[in-house]
Amino acid sequence: MSAIFAHRMQGVRPSTVREILKVTEQPDFISFAGGLPAPELFPVAEVAAAAARVLAEGGPSALQYGPTEGYAPLRELLAAQMSAMRAISCHPDDLLITTGSQQALDLIGKVFLDPGDCVLTESPTYLAAIQAFQFYEARFVSVPTDEHGLIPEALPEYIERERPKFLYTIPNFQNPTGVTLTAERRRKLYQIAVRYGLVIVEDDPYGALRYAGTPSDPVKSLDSEGLVVYLSTVSKIIAPGLRTGWVVGPAEILRKLTIAKQAADLHSSSFDQRVVHRYLTDNDSEAHIARICAAYGERYRCMDSALQAGLPDSYRWTRPEGGMFLWVTCPEGIDTGELMLRAMESKIIFVPGRDFFPDASGHRYMRLNFSNASPERIRTGIERLAEVCHAALAVAT
Repeated sequence: MSAIFAHRMQGVRPSTVREILKVTEQPDFISFAGGLPAPELFPVAEVAAAAARVLAEGGPSALQYGPTEGYAPLRELLAAQMSAMRAISCHPDDLLITTGSQQALDLIGKVFLDPGDCVLTESPTYLAAIQAFQFYEARFVSVPTDEHGLIPEALPEYIERERPKFLYTIPNFQNPTGVTLTAERRRKLYQIAVRYGLVIVEDDPYGALRYAGTPSDPVKSLDSEGLVVYLSTVSKIIAPGLRTGWVVGPAEILRKLTIAKQAADLHSSSFDQRVVHRYLTDNDSEAHIARICAAYGERYRCMDSALQAGLPDSYRWTRPEGGMFLWVTCPEGIDTGELMLRAMESKIIFVPGRDFFPDASGHRYMRLNFSNASPERIRTGIERLAEVCHAALAVAT
């Protein structure tokens, strides 16, 4: 059968997270793998009330086809929120509704990338973005990062040498590292983008999930030249099952994305969009986000404390101020792909670091998710993981 498949399929890796989730459906497993929000924090009653009202007040319209650009009242509401809460000057016409922000990544790949085109990314970066852009046979070049995020001063050399189509970045609580790009680096990044005409794809699914520190405005808030394409979603602040995200971008890029979306799915679910609009209109969503942040902050502190108590001194990890993940650096000689297999024997699972590098390097790293497990399960899971890490270190040394 291999001869009938498109050539592009040869270069696309399956998602480790998607494969892992099949295993973690077993109740005796403790998972630090998927980027799953805490289901007990989903506003089920409020979403049910919103859905009932949508069907009662406009059922036929909610179940009908809709415009590709999205449900107009939702676009108006989100545009107002972008202006008021994220310092992004935004009109409803600047905004396209997508089926989750993951679809936006696919549309961006479809619109921008020809085979062999360069995409600049952080190192490491979001594994599903790698997968999305691999479908369009992109060539990835990783820009150096440190504990403060992407290093802007490194960009000119890469831009001049590689001629990238765009830079993909997650400035807030980056997936997988949890690192946040400083305000100063955001300004430098945008200045360099203006100098070279570099398009920036700014992915911001976690920005609202801050439980410590001081927020910085998005790179898009600086965008006077129409170079930044900003993505976000309700998946982390309401529920991922609603599959509702959005893109804010310059008119020319939005027109191309809209054409690509027409070919992909005509439009995102009319019903889901109306439910999201009704939920945001009828409820105190900021209070709900505050509850999420309080819970995730507690879970992060629980995991950090358990790691400090359990892991060998030679292991290091990031200490994020928000989001859903932290990033562990293991000692030389530890391969986290092999470590994961041993951890699974102890009914514990995480994502090996290699999946966050386009070239599948990064064998010393692992990503741990702390949003989905209760504090009790976090403590139990880290105790199990620590035993596995101690045993692996003893073999490596």
